[in-house]
Amino acid sequence: MRFLEKVYTENDLKENLMRNKKIAVLGYGSQGRAWALNMRDSGLNVTVGLERQGKSWEKAVADGFKPLKSRDAVRDADAVIFLVPDMAQRELYKNIMNDIKDDADIVFAHGFNVHYGLINPKNHDVYMVAPKAPGPSVREFYERGGGVPVLIAVANDVSGRSKEKALSIAYSLGALRAGAIETTFKEETETDLIGEQLDLVGGITELLRSTFNIMVEMGYKPEMAYFEAINEMKLIVDQVFEKGISGMLRAVSDTAKYGGLTTGKYIINDDVRKRMRERAEYIVSGKFAEEWIEEYGEGSKNLESMMLDIDNSLEEQVGKQLREIVLRGRPK
Repeated sequence: MRFLEKVYTENDLKENLMRNKKIAVLGYGSQGRAWALNMRDSGLNVTVGLERQGKSWEKAVADGFKPLKSRDAVRDADAVIFLVPDMAQRELYKNIMNDIKDDADIVFAHGFNVHYGLINPKNHDVYMVAPKAPGPSVREFYERGGGVPVLIAVANDVSGRSKEKALSIAYSLGALRAGAIETTFKEETETDLIGEQLDLVGGITELLRSTFNIMVEMGYKPEMAYFEAINEMKLIVDQVFEKGISGMLRAVSDTAKYGGLTTGKYIINDDVRKRMRERAEYIVSGKFAEEWIEEYGEGSKNLESMMLDIDNSLEEQVGKQLREIVLRGRPK
């Protein structure tokens, strides 16, 4: 059974519609730097826009750009790409919206602000190109002649060519060497949040910490608990990334397979799945977005407190020492 109806590659791009266009990349962090460098190396006219002359400004200059303040960067731009953090985008858009040309495209790498109505540019082409990898990988893959896959979506299509322009940007990032899959702002945003919270960040963090602490409570040395509960997770995830879940299971011992498959269903039981579904529906309802917007507006005090708790935990203290050993043995 084939699930992917269409994967867009370089063969599907008839013309790079962004060539000879002026592109403003707002932000020069993980994704911003990768996008700006890849698009410039693909022959596009890229200007980096930043709010202040700080470390990101200095990094952009070191990379050969002549950055401008955001308002100045967007004035002549044919496409304005928002690559600052999600919660900074709304305020930035308010500050520069009157400086953006009437016929300029508004481009995102994640759908949060558009899907939840925080940014709503009605008279512009609004579309998304979302790389499925961190910024450093987007750059590394491009430099090595490859590319990371992307999701593309269109929220507003004034010109009738938004999808083609999204594919043109994907091409310039190197992404069409791998492939682009079409989605919607709603689907991209909600699946991204559900994945992050249920397993990738939320679920896995608590699973790692709980397994570590149970071992310590049972009397095992913290360093042994860290190796077995946390350190080896990377090795397992690497196997899943390269071979899938079944490939990972075939790569571990029969003891690990049997114990894992039987105990896994005991740990993640119907009650746990019920709570996972509840949180997924909480996201889809829009209540998580409301909660997070309120938290951010109040200075992210709860987030800071939770991060401090993890920073000061036994597992982090032990892990800091053990990671030195692990990294020291990594091949150069």
